[in-house]
Amino acid sequence: MDAFNKGITLGVYIVTVKADDKINGMTAAWVSRTSRNPPMVTVSIGAKSYTNELIKKAGYFVVNSLAEGQQEMGKHFGFTSGRDTDKFKDIEYIEGKSGAPILKEAVSYLECDLSNTLITGDHTLFIGKVIGGRILDSTKSPLVFQRSDFF
Repeated sequence: MDAFNKGITLGVYIVTVKADDKINGMTAAWVSRTSRNPPMVTVSIGAKSYTNELIKKAGYFVVNSLAEGQQEMGKHFGFTSGRDTDKFKDIEYIEGKSGAPILKEAVSYLECDLSNTLITGDHTLFIGKVIGGRILDSTKSPLVFQRSDFF
């Protein structure tokens, strides 16, 4: 469906999580603000993904926004599974309040406590209450998803 794939502009994000001693991150484009008061966001993650499993276990996640020119970072976190690969090898990050990784190269981030989930077809919507966040580099513009950058 061309209208479905091209009709809505999407950013590019790395959703990160730490559950017990496991950390992981994955590239996501399906991220949306959900509420202003309290501030909440929703991320849509494939039901079989490792990040899906870890968010359910941890109860929190971080949405790291990528900037223009960071397509390679998006590919790095998007084309392999954290079950098989240490995606954070050679990636600089700090830990948020929840312990989840915040990427030092992100343009901004939102740290979220998991409030609710909803199964939607082959994805799970994770609805999170924002407990922290910051713009890390106000001079950069967010990366807008273009299929040709990744496929």
